[in-house]
Amino acid sequence: MANIFSSLKNAYNLFKHVDFDKLEALSKKVDLPKMVETISSLDDKQIQGMMKMMGGSGKKRELPPIEGDFYHLGDEALKDEDRQLQLKVRAFLEKEVKPIVNHYWNKAEFPFEIIPKLAELNICGLTYKGYGCPGKSNLMEGILAMEMARIDTSISTFFGVQSGLAMGSIYLCGSETQKQQWLPLMQQFKIIGSFGLTEPEVGSAAAGGLTTTCKKIGDKWVLNGQKKWIGNATFADILIIWARDEGDGEVKGFIVKKDNPGFTVEKMQDKMALRIVQNGIITLTNCEVEEVDRLQNANSFKDTAKVLQMTRAGVAWQAVGCARGAYENALEYTRTRKQFGKPIASFQLIQNHLVEMLSNLTAMQTLCFRLSQLQDQGLLKDEHASLAKVFCSLRTRDVVSKAREVMGGNGILLEYNVARFVADAEAIYSYEGTKEINTLIVGRAITGFSAFV
Repeated sequence: MANIFSSLKNAYNLFKHVDFDKLEALSKKVDLPKMVETISSLDDKQIQGMMKMMGGSGKKRELPPIEGDFYHLGDEALKDEDRQLQLKVRAFLEKEVKPIVNHYWNKAEFPFEIIPKLAELNICGLTYKGYGCPGKSNLMEGILAMEMARIDTSISTFFGVQSGLAMGSIYLCGSETQKQQWLPLMQQFKIIGSFGLTEPEVGSAAAGGLTTTCKKIGDKWVLNGQKKWIGNATFADILIIWARDEGDGEVKGFIVKKDNPGFTVEKMQDKMALRIVQNGIITLTNCEVEEVDRLQNANSFKDTAKVLQMTRAGVAWQAVGCARGAYENALEYTRTRKQFGKPIASFQLIQNHLVEMLSNLTAMQTLCFRLSQLQDQGLLKDEHASLAKVFCSLRTRDVVSKAREVMGGNGILLEYNVARFVADAEAIYSYEGTKEINTLIVGRAITGFSAFV
């Protein structure tokens, strides 16, 4: 009797999980007795292989981490202290920025609530010495620019305008009094800055074609003209305005306060890229600026170019971040998106796209690492920064395009992030000097001939 109950129990355990409706449907398609006989003739290794193929091995597949720094450049180049700062900034961006960025990008508004939190990181004016600034390396600054752009290029651009273009103009071209007055407050984000060089009809020709003018009258300067595409302009407290002196024809820089008489700003609408960045059209109508607010060491466009050279390296790093964000989002998507019963990351053509993306990204990273090393060694030249800007902005376009491609139709949906990177890559491609202008800077350096008109 005990044997009978044991047999019944085994039979129950064997069949209690069987879906008999499916079994009946299967019996109409295959010869079940023959299939059972065939399977029973397999050895253990063959059965394990079959179960693995069916996804029944019982072991959870452990996928490699999603890591855009394939050559581990950050691990090798950074001191422990700097590596911890990088990870701290990354954690901040993942927690505070990533969850809200699509909402603000879609509305073309700026998330002002993150500014005090950014200030707590103590990374503004990262490379400057004194004035409350950390005095870190240019390499560290580049890596943090990448980290920001990896989550959102708009936030990285806002930070670059504040920390690089606006503060950099005062740091490189201001008097000691001006540095003491403005830099500590800007470093803490208590004062927001902007940088006004580009004009409605003057972009690449800024070196010799500025139409905004300044004229010395007594102890004041009177500015007239317009500026366009000016990031942070709608809410900045001070704006660095570059204008051509009617007296000597040279370009000079001014610290213009938002409440200066004759200063107005209008927000630009309907952008398809960097929608979080609040770009403005500035109009200066007999705008009076005190002599004490003229940048005392900005006496020609060569001084303006010093600021642009410094920040152009940062834009190359932004391109790396934009590409890295697109690549990592695309890689994660392909590992979870299934077609034909398995993740699309297992398909050869998808893997080919991913490897091409990673190849471009890794080349960009290694170039920018060397660029920042040159900058830290005091060896950076215009052509070095321009070559990085040309190469990285071009390759970023390619990376984001392939990221969008492997995601199919979902690649154009904002919720999957890559669409934002695709759009923002177009802005990176154009600002801080177009491909053509930066190409001619490099061409002049390697040939000895200037092809500028």
